[in-house]
Amino acid sequence: MTGTVYENARIHTLDPARPHAEAMLVRGERIVTVGDLAECRDRAGAGARRVDLDGMAVLPGLIDSHLHSATYVRGLDQVDLRGTTSLDEALSRIARHAAGLAPDAWLLGGRWDSHRWTRPVQPTRADLDRVCPDRPAALPSIDGHTIWVNSAALARLGIHAGTPDPVGGQIARDEQGEPTGILREAAADVAYDVVRSPHAGDLVAQLRTYLPRLLAVGLTSIHDLDGQDCRAAYQTLYAQGDLPLRVHKTIPATALDEAIDGGWATGDGDRWLSTGPVKIFTDGALGSHTCLMTEPYAGEPGDHGIAVTPAEEFERLVATAAGAGIAVAAHAIGDAANRMVLRTYARWRESVGPGVAARLRHRIEHTQHLRPADVPLLAGAGVIASMQPTHCTSDIPLTSRMLAGRDLASYAWRSLLDAGATVAFGSDAPVEDPDPFFGVHAAVTRQQPDGTPPGGVDPHERLDLDAALRCFTEAGAYASYEEHLKGRLRPGMLADFIALPTDPYRVAPADLRDLTVALTVVGGVVRWQR
Repeated sequence: MTGTVYENARIHTLDPARPHAEAMLVRGERIVTVGDLAECRDRAGAGARRVDLDGMAVLPGLIDSHLHSATYVRGLDQVDLRGTTSLDEALSRIARHAAGLAPDAWLLGGRWDSHRWTRPVQPTRADLDRVCPDRPAALPSIDGHTIWVNSAALARLGIHAGTPDPVGGQIARDEQGEPTGILREAAADVAYDVVRSPHAGDLVAQLRTYLPRLLAVGLTSIHDLDGQDCRAAYQTLYAQGDLPLRVHKTIPATALDEAIDGGWATGDGDRWLSTGPVKIFTDGALGSHTCLMTEPYAGEPGDHGIAVTPAEEFERLVATAAGAGIAVAAHAIGDAANRMVLRTYARWRESVGPGVAARLRHRIEHTQHLRPADVPLLAGAGVIASMQPTHCTSDIPLTSRMLAGRDLASYAWRSLLDAGATVAFGSDAPVEDPDPFFGVHAAVTRQQPDGTPPGGVDPHERLDLDAALRCFTEAGAYASYEEHLKGRLRPGMLADFIALPTDPYRVAPADLRDLTVALTVVGGVVRWQR
């Protein structure tokens, strides 16, 4: 088999044994040699293809360890309320979008953030009814933990004054007990059944159309956190030879029994499509006032958030999943939720012993707010902290207002790494933009795009560039049990890499957010090129 020599490049391998190189020989989907030009050409032989990278910087392919790809691609065809500065502006966008829909179509989309409106009111069904009276509408908030629906949707979903709040959820009500149109956490599940249904379009076609956007920002692997419809869509793409990047697909908690009956285990599959952990929600989100906190929310006595999965049930699910060879990825944002998850993992570890425990890599998704004493507990238990750096910077207005003065280790990736934990970075797209260099910028500066606050929020938690890139490469590979295959550029590893016109190691931290990708290679094949 002839090979390809990628040459005239500044290659950052992230391999401590040889951190820098000028050329790389690829044969098939594997790296054969990484080193100097003469070495690679000599190993390649006379018939090898040569690609001149014109002095570009090369990095291992980036891995997004927490991304909702079905929600992301569907949203690109739906109404987008991000960036709206008022309820009226949001309603105007909704009205324009509704005008172009078929008469029987649901109005879907959303990503509104009332905290950023000049008058931060909670929207209601009456507001939505003004511009969308004749068709059902379901619009998730920016964090995805609240859905805003209109009267037609409430009727379709069977939600009325007599509908009780489900366990782990809340139907917001007015003074007469009527639903206001705001559904939180588990109460939103019936609306999400619509959001994730064919009402939202042909998912296979949407993934085929929009996955190149992920390649274009340097992603070669993703850990997908969406549902079984997304798994089926990826299986279809793979069978048709149309899967352009690698997918580690988690299992929703609602499909755990199906997974066990089917004999699935974490790590099953191949280098393109593999089975991940089961995702279990233990709380909500800060913006929706549903993440589970030790102290109540300011001005809301007695409101600590929502325990979406109570502790006893979570412990049962961990034992059930782990007993079948399925790791757990627990969504936990508040400090009380993180503490509960860590203590459950610790008890499970003690019950099965170190040998069994070492075979499963449990995770915490988000890991946003920890009690300082829980940082070493997480590291010592071998738990992977799956974190999204841009949440830190996007949440600055929220955390400064809602969590000021609390004894918390918030977005504490430096402290976790120093304690010996594995920290895998992602985006949580479409909550945030999937561009991993936005995440690198946030991890290194802890500043918003405009450079505020000076020095960054909690600057002692900043990372250097090398550490931030490792969280987007080798840590993601470790989280999917593939550290022997990807995350570094060295002989024998998969030929997943990207080339950038500007070297990340030669720009100011403030400019990391502006980096662009010129070439994305997955499995030795150019999958995207600018």
